[in-house]
Amino acid sequence: MDDASNNNNNKRARTSVDKPLVDVWLRELGQLSTRNFALRRRASEDLVLRLGIYAKLDKHRGCVNTVSFNTDGDILISGSDDRRVILWDWKTERVKLSFHSGHNDNVFQAKIMPFTDDRSIVTCAADGQVRHAQILERGGVETKLLGKHQGRAHKLAIEPGSPHVFYTCGEDGLVQHFDLRTGAATELFTCRPIDDRRNYMTVVNLNAIAIDPRNANLFAVAGSDEYTRLYDIRKYKWDGSTDFGQPADYFCPPNLIGDEQVGITGLAFSDQSELLVSYNDEFIYLFTQDMGLGPNPPPSSPVSTRSEASEMGSDHTSAASPSTANTDVKIAPQVYKGHRNCVTVKGVNFFGPKCEYVVSGSDCGRIFIWKKKGGELIRVIEADRHVVNCIEPHPHSTVLASSGIESDIKIWTPNAADRATLPTNIEQFKPKANRWMHHVLSPEDLMMQLFSLQRRRTSPERNDENSAAGRELLQLILTFNANSDGSSDDDP
Repeated sequence: MDDASNNNNNKRARTSVDKPLVDVWLRELGQLSTRNFALRRRASEDLVLRLGIYAKLDKHRGCVNTVSFNTDGDILISGSDDRRVILWDWKTERVKLSFHSGHNDNVFQAKIMPFTDDRSIVTCAADGQVRHAQILERGGVETKLLGKHQGRAHKLAIEPGSPHVFYTCGEDGLVQHFDLRTGAATELFTCRPIDDRRNYMTVVNLNAIAIDPRNANLFAVAGSDEYTRLYDIRKYKWDGSTDFGQPADYFCPPNLIGDEQVGITGLAFSDQSELLVSYNDEFIYLFTQDMGLGPNPPPSSPVSTRSEASEMGSDHTSAASPSTANTDVKIAPQVYKGHRNCVTVKGVNFFGPKCEYVVSGSDCGRIFIWKKKGGELIRVIEADRHVVNCIEPHPHSTVLASSGIESDIKIWTPNAADRATLPTNIEQFKPKANRWMHHVLSPEDLMMQLFSLQRRRTSPERNDENSAAGRELLQLILTFNANSDGSSDDDP
């Protein structure tokens, strides 16, 4: 390491020590409230740099696909390929309750409904089922089927502060609304591509759904194309008299519009209604509300190639493409780089009391932490021998829970004696063309894409593309076969 790098590291180390001392001084003088002092300490970069392993929770017998804290933060819930759901007292590393979910396949998400004394749990899984588990007074558990997707159901989202209402999405493109008071499942809409350029894809296979915590009427969904769609539930007519399939807004980085090789695996809203979007075989992007494309985005036409996008860096103040620069200059979203998201359906999250950081897992088995503002990568943590898929922040403390291909859950707290530095062997990830290839394709979608590629190969007007289409056809078959061999949503 050269002298300049040493000077930079020393400068950051001194800053992380001096800032807490200044805050203590301001608090003693009455210029910093106790509440704001606590928030600043929890958001301290010094604590992030001291995150270390606190516990390994190891009772599952398969990949752990979901981890989530309850509202108070004293219980962690997990779900796995073993089809079991476990409630943990994570501080003591003790299992409070373990039960079979009732699912016939891998559990993809499990959450505790708020204000239910931690007795009401909702789950979704690879069997497409959406189930409700009720913990009885004597510790028994009753589970029942609430609804079903045609294909795997990856994610669910609970309406903020509601003990009754939640949404689910699945690979069938369907978004459903559930109310536990009635047990009713309402099919809101099926998400479809905005144009016919992906003529092999009749629906958008949905991987992620998130609700805006500042406005519970707004929720976003995303999946096997480049767009995140924002919906307003207030526009839905519960008598089914209107078509609710039209989003209120679309979000997509300018450089990815029209890119058929990308998809989205994770979404998260911040407390400031910012939208975090994690792309497969690409980067993570942060959108503010004013970055939307509107309810009717223009026809797909990439404003730059992916190779150009990979060199954009974190210059999120770049103008739009030359084709639009003279008429409508927009600020591009903040970009977060360095991790790899090519193999599994990974989540993404905010971290810190005011969402000061962005966190993600990676195919390299590490946790990546960036500063939200500016996109600086400040921490990389070895967390799994294979792949890290889930990163869940504690609701009130500087604590992270992570899981991946290994069968355990790791709890991270700021317990390290020394501040960590970035490893020198991080290989900066760059997207590769033709990698996404819809690893969550259903057999029906596979057939549609095969027919589309076959037409391209036999078209006399497009002879130059025949060999390329043939190679793409072979890659598609091999990719689908490889993904079909793995039983887990998160198998590498």
